[in-house]
Amino acid sequence: MSKAIGMAEFKTVSAGMTAADTMVKTAEVEIIEAETVCPGKYIVIVTGELSAVNAAVQAACACSPLHLIDSFVLGNPAEEMFPAIYGATQVEQIRALGILETYDAAAILVAADQAAKTAQVTLIEIRLARGMCGKSYLLLTGEVAAVEAAIARAKTEIEPRGMFLDSSVIARPDKKFLGHIL
Repeated sequence: MSKAIGMAEFKTVSAGMTAADTMVKTAEVEIIEAETVCPGKYIVIVTGELSAVNAAVQAACACSPLHLIDSFVLGNPAEEMFPAIYGATQVEQIRALGILETYDAAAILVAADQAAKTAQVTLIEIRLARGMCGKSYLLLTGEVAAVEAAIARAKTEIEPRGMFLDSSVIARPDKKFLGHIL
């Protein structure tokens, strides 16, 4: 069995907390995040073996379908997603900066996984709906062509979900600007 990550995002705190409890009662998973995000939504992110994460996410979705915003399960997620979620990625040089924004938190994690697996890029930060009215974004860096390919693949992955908002690639961002975002 392989390591996996899964998430369920809910419109209400009560539905989210109930789902979090259901997830850990359903399968042997570990909660990575279970918290309120803007604007009063609730996210639950779990990890464990792929079959356990699948069962937990399915149970969460079934317990509050009217309040469910989005969910996903990723088998073998890109390891660099975890430090990026916490804003702990150490980056020495920004050659090109890729930015991708979504309407929800679940879609940005799926996008980040796809971006990291598509090209030689480094995930800098994944902002999960905190202080952004429920929207989320990711920042990544690498050579311009790699960043463009990673952003394009991530965008293609999440557009059918209806959660893609915007993206851009900045070649050689100015140090004065980078000082404000890093």
